Amino acid sequence: MAIEKSYYMTQEGKEKLEEELHELKTTKRQEVVERIKVARDFGDLSENSEYDAAKDEQAFVESRIAQVEKMIRNAVIIENDNNNPDIVSLGRSVTFKELPDGEEETYRIVGSAEADPFEGKISNDSPMAKSLIGHEIGTEVAVTTPGGDIQVKIVRVE
Repeated sequence: MAIEKSYYMTQEGKEKLEEELHELKTTKRQEVVERIKVARDFGDLSENSEYDAAKDEQAFVESRIAQVEKMIRNAVIIENDNNNPDIVSLGRSVTFKELPDGEEETYRIVGSAEADPFEGKISNDSPMAKSLIGHEIGTEVAVTTPGGDIQVKIVRVE
């Protein structure tokens, strides 16, 4: 039996996934079933684009349900290490400044399941997070990114 991947996430991230799963199972699934029923009434299924689109959407919804269930089942909740609040770790927000004169940027390091850079959440698997984790406030860190190497200084950890 294959070992399933663990999905690191905050309690908040797990709750969001549980809400999404509920929405998919109760609302989205029913909407798609209704669309399939309506599309069937249009006649010949071999030339029915509405039916094909509804079936494709149904496959997507069912796939997402399976994926979210797996993520919830294999969730590992991130607990902050309160022993040293100055060290960057999973579940914490880190503010850093690109050297020599960049602006400060703040990101929360979360598991890949809940990463969303547009909301200021980066995956612990990202090059930036991998470079910052384990370092403390005031440390200068070299980060290898797809755009090239950069040097950053950790300003704050929350």
